[in-house]
Amino acid sequence: MEQQKKDAMTQYAERCSALCYENDAIDDALFDQHHVFRGLRDRQGRGVVTGITNISRVDGRKKENGREVYCEGRLLYRGYNVIDLVQNCTRHGTFGFEEVAYLLLFGELPTAAQLQEFHGILCDGRYLPEDFTRDVIMKAASKDLMNSMAKSVLTLASYDDRTMDISVPNVLRQCLELISVFPMLAIYGYQAYNHYVCNDSLYIHRPDPKLTTAENMLRMLRPDCSYTETEAKVLDIALILHMEHGGGNNSTFTTRVVTSSGSDTYSVMAAALSSLKGPKHGGANIKVMEMMRDLKERVADPRDEGQLRDYLSRILDKDAFDRKGLIYGVGHAIYSLSDPRAEVFRGFVRRLAEEKGRMEDFEIYSNVERLAPELIAERRKIYKGVCVNVDFYSGFVYSMLGIPVELYTPIFAIARIVGWSAHRLEELVNMDKIIRPAYESSIRDERPYIVLEEREEM
Repeated sequence: MEQQKKDAMTQYAERCSALCYENDAIDDALFDQHHVFRGLRDRQGRGVVTGITNISRVDGRKKENGREVYCEGRLLYRGYNVIDLVQNCTRHGTFGFEEVAYLLLFGELPTAAQLQEFHGILCDGRYLPEDFTRDVIMKAASKDLMNSMAKSVLTLASYDDRTMDISVPNVLRQCLELISVFPMLAIYGYQAYNHYVCNDSLYIHRPDPKLTTAENMLRMLRPDCSYTETEAKVLDIALILHMEHGGGNNSTFTTRVVTSSGSDTYSVMAAALSSLKGPKHGGANIKVMEMMRDLKERVADPRDEGQLRDYLSRILDKDAFDRKGLIYGVGHAIYSLSDPRAEVFRGFVRRLAEEKGRMEDFEIYSNVERLAPELIAERRKIYKGVCVNVDFYSGFVYSMLGIPVELYTPIFAIARIVGWSAHRLEELVNMDKIIRPAYESSIRDERPYIVLEEREEM
């Protein structure tokens, strides 16, 4: 009986969806007529300014002789170049997630004592309420780990007797707790899915308080808790590079919009998770992996430049892969000449590829990185240059780390919740009005009401 009701609902929705297409479609000409920018970006790709932030800065243009020109990409966290932050970790052989998280949350780099205290706070926060893993995460296990995480976050609100207190100290406490447990929510969610849905063995390892976030992630994921120093440090770099990217990206803007309504931290972070999971945002690295898998299946010799160029051309012609005409991982809304995150990541990717015996795959990625922008420039009318973005390499890195694809976007969330937290706090400190953008209505005139008996079937 239940299935019959679901089938009836499905059939009804399929039949009536034609009305949605008919009555919800908006004439393209109206956007130009009313000077409305699709996606809040103008024809030159500039975003419509909706706020001011002191947390990060993303540069893809600069002023030169009074003219605006495209430049090498630059990403600053609280004024510090992200490349310098990563290189400092490499130079001193340290893990940087906790240090950079402190910087984004509080605006300054920590002293040794402050960093030790902050690390201890995050370690102390790596626990879940009693039986939470069994009663919440293990129940209704799902392949969609982003939904699983959102469910867990909203349920955690029930264990907080100050859920609706949006004072800065309380929200900071909530954010620190969520930053601490996000790796557990993601990895335990995967272990539940792998056991209950995939019928594999179940491993639930508790985090080790002596380890960093990146080390604990690999420890909790691996059946034997083992990992190499290179693996943990490359994952640490990935977390730093994904931690923050301005107030205008979709999930961070969602964070600020929901915060501006006066909502609680758990609802805000669940909304941000829902925004991030889309393939146009946090799910992009999965599409890159699927595309590269298809490439190796369809191209006889991926190292042959002519064959590779032909395959990429067919993608752009909507004749290969998913027929969307997109080479995934190539192009960015802001960056044109280079994405600094991809630039700094490439060296670590190569090092890991050498350790894992994946240099042949690395060469294929490198060739696609070189050829794709040329082909896109030849075939598309574009207003700026095209470069690979951080998603181009991140999925490849995760595959070399043995991380299942279901966790790719949750790892993005584990990093980005730091940025979301910083933006939520900044919005609260400066909150004055609810963010309420205007929409131009395409309704031309008022329609006379038609009584039920006189309506005709459409």
